[in-house]
Amino acid sequence: MQASSSRNCGTTAAALNEACFCVSLDQAALADALTEQLGDPELSELLKARCPHVFAARPVFVSSLRLRQVGEVIQAIERTVSLPAWREHALDSAPPIARHNPRGARSVFFGYDFHLDEDKLGLIEINTNAGGAMLNVLLARAQRSCCSGVVGLSPGQDGPGGFEQSILDMFAQEWSASGEQRPLKRVVILDESPQAQYLYPEFLLFQRLFESAGIDCIIADPADLAFHNDCLLIDGKPVDLVYNRLTDFYLEGDNCSALRSAYLADAVTVTPHPQAYALYADKRRLVDLTNARLLEEIGVDPQTRAALAHYVPLTVPVEHRNAEHLWDNRRSLFFKPVSGFGSRGAYRGEKLTKRVWEEIVGGNYVAQSLVVPGERRTVADPQVRAMKFDLRAYAYAGKVQWNAARVYQGQTTNFRTEGGGFAPVFTLREEEERAGSTERRSHASFTFLLDEAGAVEELPHPLYLALVRAERATSKLAGKRFRLADWYVAMEDGQPSKVIREWYGWVAFDTDGGYRPEADSPKNGQSESVGNVDSSALPTPEEHYRIEALLFQSE
Repeated sequence: MQASSSRNCGTTAAALNEACFCVSLDQAALADALTEQLGDPELSELLKARCPHVFAARPVFVSSLRLRQVGEVIQAIERTVSLPAWREHALDSAPPIARHNPRGARSVFFGYDFHLDEDKLGLIEINTNAGGAMLNVLLARAQRSCCSGVVGLSPGQDGPGGFEQSILDMFAQEWSASGEQRPLKRVVILDESPQAQYLYPEFLLFQRLFESAGIDCIIADPADLAFHNDCLLIDGKPVDLVYNRLTDFYLEGDNCSALRSAYLADAVTVTPHPQAYALYADKRRLVDLTNARLLEEIGVDPQTRAALAHYVPLTVPVEHRNAEHLWDNRRSLFFKPVSGFGSRGAYRGEKLTKRVWEEIVGGNYVAQSLVVPGERRTVADPQVRAMKFDLRAYAYAGKVQWNAARVYQGQTTNFRTEGGGFAPVFTLREEEERAGSTERRSHASFTFLLDEAGAVEELPHPLYLALVRAERATSKLAGKRFRLADWYVAMEDGQPSKVIREWYGWVAFDTDGGYRPEADSPKNGQSESVGNVDSSALPTPEEHYRIEALLFQSE
């Protein structure tokens, strides 16, 4: 029997987001990664209880072209913010603390959030205390592939370990940039009532990361700090650096008095700091970045102005004088509070009621031209559904460290959607994108089912994908469990010529013949996984020979 014609899930990011369900979150691997990271299996349960929808079930695919464009936007913003006239303009409308020199600290974890689809990329927000970085390290370590066509597509050039090291290097640079010569000894992760915060498990991950580098780390509320004799103290111990997760961006609250005094006295390195928020993350900066006249007046070069005009959606302040015009055009706009964070108080124009609109007009808002988010189709019982996603680029000193997506339903990212949350970003290699764009496919996946008796039967890959997507069921396989062989093969003249990669795992089908993925395999014992291949599912030499015969020979 000659192997039937097969196909990949796709060779473009859009096609993979539409059709690829071959990579998923491995809950067992996630629990193992969390336990290894923290040394406490109970914290895995804490993460599940506190953040049940923080990890998306599937990754998101983004083209290398889009990621290059993301880097171009960030560089354009860096060039603009570096101009003295920009700084003067931005700081003029900020509280006095924003003018205080942060002693060279740049601020850690800038988060540039984008909406993107096949035709457009748009910057929707800049954050100066973007959360989720350590959670994305965990997530990258817990992806399981069941299709060899996507094996090797992984987030980040240096992997999660490289991202962790870049995080440590970033904090070390903040410390040395502040003019300190001695080693960094003690870091405080600061937030209000930190143990009650949604992302408290991430604080624990950061704590363990710092401690692994020999740096004492304490998680604290700002009220726990004291400032005595020109020294910021926590439990009577001096603090070198504050990793600031507060949303009181200008340290204005009474509970921030000790931190505020220490910062103004240059007695501690604070990162992110108030000046960074004023220069980058205040929503009015989005208005400025799309104000062509202002950009020209302050000396932004033509190339940078062109990049900003292309990638930053037009944003204007909501005022009584333009309220009627904005209301009439609300369906093409998105409204955000100037001082808001975490999508709080943000509204898509088409969803607005008159009552909410009156609050917006009097509530210090900006209106941003709508850029439609990307879509990622996910498997959901009993049907496939479309989810929205945005792209977050974690950056430091103008360079992207890591890309992550946030998958959701509704108006904004909310971490409340079943199957949604942070998702790893997989990037296609450029040669694969070019091949996909010209519809020249030089590789294909072939799948085979192996039963307990050693029989081998081809499962046409298109049928396999339809089963995985819950688009099909087959009574022939109802109630059965198989080992699955997935071979990624080079094609010549439409025929298999060479095996590139092999993958093996387990699949099961319910009583109606519907596909049911298994988180752990086999059910009756422990197995060792190597490179996402389940060793318990490996074929015998005879079975391997039969697969080769089906693939390369005809009856």
